[in-house]
Amino acid sequence: MPARIKDLVVDAADHQALADWWCAALGYERRRPLGQPPPPAEWAVAIHHPQDAGPVIWFTPVPDPAAGRNRVRFDVWGDTGEFLALGATMVRRHDEDTGWDVLADPEGNEFGVFAPRSPGLHLSGGRTTL
Repeated sequence: MPARIKDLVVDAADHQALADWWCAALGYERRRPLGQPPPPAEWAVAIHHPQDAGPVIWFTPVPDPAAGRNRVRFDVWGDTGEFLALGATMVRRHDEDTGWDVLADPEGNEFGVFAPRSPGLHLSGGRTTL
């Protein structure tokens, strides 16, 4: 049986702040077990889409800063201007060779932003639909 991706994991210097930033950017929320108190601040933070329309993303604390360009990145459907307004920085604007912008989150993790191809485009259960 082939493997499947269970979660995405992002190392972060300030994992709490970065989890909150991505919640705002993606419309995600923190995942907490029902009836349980919030976990200690030093524990990893899991975020998820409220209707489970995307992967769970974990932000884990690491003491050392990232070195060099990240080897894995998120690609998202969205509006570049909205990400920039949230505090992302422009790394590379789309051009005739690439049809997407590359931005960086507050800790420098790069991600690709693709404009929706039609007004009716949305994600449903992790699949793009029209």
